[in-house]
Amino acid sequence: MSLEKYYGVIPAFYACYEDDGSVSVERTKKLARHLVNKGVKGMYVGGSSGECIYLEKEERMKILEAVMEEVKGECTIIAHIACNNTNESCQLAAHAESLGVDAIASIPPIYFRLPDHAIAAYWNAMSAAAPNTDFVIYNIPQLAGVALSMNLLKEMKKNPRVVGVKNSSMPTQDIQMFKAELGENGVVFNGPDEQFVAGRAIGAQGGIGGTYGAMPELFLKMDELIREGKYDEARTIQYDVNEIIYALCSCKGNMYGVIKKVLEIREGLQLGGVRAPLANIVPEDLPQIEKCARMIDEAIAKYC
Repeated sequence: MSLEKYYGVIPAFYACYEDDGSVSVERTKKLARHLVNKGVKGMYVGGSSGECIYLEKEERMKILEAVMEEVKGECTIIAHIACNNTNESCQLAAHAESLGVDAIASIPPIYFRLPDHAIAAYWNAMSAAAPNTDFVIYNIPQLAGVALSMNLLKEMKKNPRVVGVKNSSMPTQDIQMFKAELGENGVVFNGPDEQFVAGRAIGAQGGIGGTYGAMPELFLKMDELIREGKYDEARTIQYDVNEIIYALCSCKGNMYGVIKKVLEIREGLQLGGVRAPLANIVPEDLPQIEKCARMIDEAIAKYC
C-alpha cells in the first residue's frame, strides 16, 4: 500500500463563516482553492483548527461537502470526524466516506478518561462505519486529556484500515516510537508546528498543522529543504516561523481568528471570525495582527 499521498505539508483547514457567524460554503471553497493553488499536499478538515467541537454535526458535513466539491481529486483530504459520542462520530465517518475522502481521523473521547479498550471500541466503531477508508489516530494529549499509549496503538494496528498517527504531543520521541511500531506500512504526521523540522528529522513523513494555512510557503520551503537533506537551512526558517507563531498567539482574540484576519490582509480572503466560546479578535489586536502579516511577508521574501 502506497502512503505517498500523505507525505508532505497538510494544512489543518479553518472553519469559514459568513459575517453572521453561519458556516459559509462560498468562503470554504475559496480557502480550499487558495491552499491547493499554493501547492500543499492536502488538507485536514474538521480538526482543532476547524473548531470542530463547537460546530454542529450538520455544519461539519456542510464544510466537508464544500471542500470536496471544490478540490476533490486535486489533493489528499483527511476528514476529522470525532464527536463526543460514538453515534454521531459514526454518522460523520459514513458521510466522509460517501464523499470520497482519503482518510478519516479522530481524537479520543474527551472529558471522561476512558480506558484503552473503550477508546479502541470508539475508534473501531467509526472505522467500521467507513470500512473502505483509511483511519488516522489523532494524538493530542494536552487537549484531549488522554495520551495514545503503545498498548492502544498495538490494539489499533489489528484494524487494517489504520494507517497512521497525527502526533501533536510535544515530545518528538513519541514520533520515533509510533513510527517504529507502525513500521513501513504506517505514516506519522508531525503535529506541533513549532517542531516541524524536529519531527521530520526524527522520522515523521509529513505534517499537519494549524498555522500552515497562514504561511504555506514557509512550510513548503522547509519540506523541500528537508527532502534535500538541508536541515540547517530548514532550521533557520523554523526559527523565524516560530517567532511568527508566538506573535500570532499574543493577541486577545483566539489564534485562529488572528490567522483569518492575517489571510484577509495578505490574501484578500474573507473567512469570518471564530465560533463562540472562542474569543474573537478585538480592535486593539489589529496592530499586532498587521505586524504578523508583515513578519510573514518578510519571511517569504527572505526564504522563498
